[in-house]
Amino acid sequence: MTSTLLVLRHAKAVDGGDMPDAARPLAPRGRADAAAAGDWLRANGLVPGAALCSTAVRTRETLDALAIDVPTDYEPLIYDNDASVLARLVRESDAPGTLLLVGHNPSVQQLVFDLAGEGPAAYPTCTLAVITFDTGWPDAWPGTGTLKTVRTA
Repeated sequence: MTSTLLVLRHAKAVDGGDMPDAARPLAPRGRADAAAAGDWLRANGLVPGAALCSTAVRTRETLDALAIDVPTDYEPLIYDNDASVLARLVRESDAPGTLLLVGHNPSVQQLVFDLAGEGPAAYPTCTLAVITFDTGWPDAWPGTGTLKTVRTA
């Protein structure tokens, strides 16, 4: 059984100003970048069977802008930026085949490093890593994945 994890950092959000961080929406550039990421996923046959998404406005809007109809669990723990929690959420998933995780840095970048043993030196907004596993989600432990590609906006 092969599993594919798509790790997406949210697209570019507006500056916070006086609003709470979790309430920041996408900037126009972020909407365009996320739409392009959705096009890339479709063009590469990587449409997920399920998604895990932070409850922050910018991650929800990033997922919406991908224009992919996918069953989604909105998980508040993703906002907390802890890669070990993200890995646990992945292991607990029952997603068929391909799982998309939409979250925040630094945890998404650290998750890629932890699971694949390598990753990009930088993880700007709307960066997407594709990691494959030769096993199902319960066995997605550090070092068990293979980083196939990294797409940046």
